[in-house]
Amino acid sequence: MSYVPRLKEFYKKNVVSKLQDQFEYSSVMEVPKLEKIVINQGLGDATQDKKVVENALKELTMLSGQKPVPCIAKKSVSNFKLREGMTIGAKVTLRDVKMYEFLDRLVSVALPRVRDFRGINDKSFDGRGNYTLGIKEQIIFPEINFDKVSKINGMDITFVTSAKTDSEAYALLKELGMPFKNMRN
Repeated sequence: MSYVPRLKEFYKKNVVSKLQDQFEYSSVMEVPKLEKIVINQGLGDATQDKKVVENALKELTMLSGQKPVPCIAKKSVSNFKLREGMTIGAKVTLRDVKMYEFLDRLVSVALPRVRDFRGINDKSFDGRGNYTLGIKEQIIFPEINFDKVSKINGMDITFVTSAKTDSEAYALLKELGMPFKNMRN
């Protein structure tokens, strides 16, 4: 038998039935699910120092378990000392097993390590059932060795769901263990 992440099993056994009761779906296939998680890191300092990009790519690889894609500038902007073709960011898209593993580590290990953590904001939904979480420091993840970090970088983590509305996506993420600050109805 192949490996099934703990959170995926929890989703199938508990979350699906709760959401089906709450939103009165006629079929199990209507229940929203997490489709992918995209981790994006903008590297503004990469214009001055090439090491910033290398370190960010290495750190994102450690966090996600797969190789990130460097983001390239499409236009030159002289005010930012930016030339077309320069690497100015990195992103990685997680699906299925790696996605559930990352979400489990984020909720149970990384977020509780944030200083003065009171929960995450419930207002970062985009209107189509997707949620974006901004993290100020990458050192909250236990995979990253604090002594080897040259510069503190933030990142955006986007949770893409199959939910049609924000309230459905909120209920899904809440059931999966996301610690929201303000409790909705």
